[in-house]
Formats: sequence, C-alpha cells, structure tokens
Amino acid sequence: MGTNMSETKMAESNGLRLPFEEPFYQPVANEVRVFMAAWDRRLPVMLKGPTGCGKTRFLEHMAWRLKRPLVTVACHEDLTSSDLVGRFLIEGDETVWQDGPLTKAVREGAICYLDEIVEARTDTTVVIHPLTDHRRHLPIEKLGVEIIAHPDFMLVISYNPGYQTVLKDLKPSTKQRFVGMNFNYPPADVETRIVMKEAGMDESRARALVAAAGKARNLKDQGLQEVTSTRALIYAGALMVAGLDALEACTVAIIHPQTDDPELAEALLEIFRTFFPEQG
Repeated sequence: MGTNMSETKMAESNGLRLPFEEPFYQPVANEVRVFMAAWDRRLPVMLKGPTGCGKTRFLEHMAWRLKRPLVTVACHEDLTSSDLVGRFLIEGDETVWQDGPLTKAVREGAICYLDEIVEARTDTTVVIHPLTDHRRHLPIEKLGVEIIAHPDFMLVISYNPGYQTVLKDLKPSTKQRFVGMNFNYPPADVETRIVMKEAGMDESRARALVAAAGKARNLKDQGLQEVTSTRALIYAGALMVAGLDALEACTVAIIHPQTDDPELAEALLEIFRTFFPEQG
C-alpha cells in the first residue's frame, strides 16, 4: 500500500523487468491470500477502488512475491488493439512484426496489468476475452496465429468505480470473467503506518494528516469528485519532511490537485488547519 518516494530497482528477466527490492505494501484485509489463490489457479483478477488507494502498489508487491515480471499498460481512449497486441513496422527494406505489451507478457509469462481498463475502447478490451477463460490464448489476426499463454502468465485489470458512467464501464460479460477484489482507503492506524513509512515522517504528524483526511473525505457529497487519497497524504508528508510547513504542504499536495472551487478549497484548508493549528 502506498507510493514509494524512491525509484524501485529492477532486474532483467527474459527481456522484462523484475523488481529485486520488495515494494512496500501494508496488507489491510485478506487481499494477499485471495490474490495468491487466484495465482495458484491462474485466474484473471480485477482490482476495484478509488484513485491512490494502493491498487498498483499491491500488484507490484505481489509480482515481487511471485518473482514474476510486471507489464503495466495505462489504458486511455485512444488505446487500440494493435497497441496491446502488436503491429507490423518498417525497418529499412523489411517489414517486421513487433509484439505489443500484452503479447510479450503472454509469451514470456509475465503479469500483465491493464490499469484503468474502463478508459480503453470497448473494441480494444474484447481482445483480452480469450485470455480470461479455460482457453488462455491470444489470437493475432494479422499473423494468422493463436498464442497459447505461458503457464505463468496472469492478467490483471483495474478501475475506479467512482468514475463509472454509461459510456465508461465494463460490460457485465467482461466483469464476470474476473475474480473481483475491492480496495478502499485503509483504516486510520494502517494508513498512519503507511504514511510514516513512505514519507519518512514522525508518527504524530502522520496521525494528524490521516485524521484530517478522514474529515476531508466527508466532503465527497458536497461537490468533490475525488476524496483525499493515501497517495496525496504521502506526498504532503514528504513535502513536510523536505521542509515545507504543514498547511503549505497540504495545500499543494492535497487541496490544489483536488479542487478548483475556492469554497471547497477553503473548507479543506479549514479542516487541515484544525489538525495543524501551529501553522494557522
């Protein structure tokens, strides 16, 4: 859980990267046990939860535990099936095939992570369907072949249910192909440990940040599109450790990225001022 402020060191494995330092993750419930069971049966997994709650860090940690390379694709509305599967490229006088990230993961036994899958076009996401059932194969129409997935290949997708709309949602037929795991912001004591570890800060200020976030999250129903994330708390903590005063750090790491509304911004600032009165 959390966002490490230092760069994760990686090692090479079959052309893909493997982390050789453990990515920090603080378990909250049974998520590690559930994921390990899904891995044991090579079942595809769907991670659901709000922005900055630790979905990506959790998967990085599990890839490290399983000693499998992790291939991450940040999905967006312009992502095509060719971006995932591959395409022909011209090199000199030759036309050569270049595998996309999904194909590379399928061939080499990596965990392929499609982050924010609902952002991708529907005609792009259907390409993953044959990989999510007993067939575990990837048809490549341009080559006229079907690639049987490596025994260690695993498919993981994620999305934020808070952003669901009629136009941006997964079809039920797609969702039901996955083991679903719900994530949320952790309990206060766990979140405090995460902020302390990731930001490198003392317990008292970390507890104050987390307590303030708990109050700030109550503004969700008053116009905020997204509530204060654990990632934002870590950023604020890191800026405090770097020398910014608490309110300045909270303003630039939490309030400004969260809202452009002056009244909401002032309401958030008042909450953080309550927990850091010495800065007010």
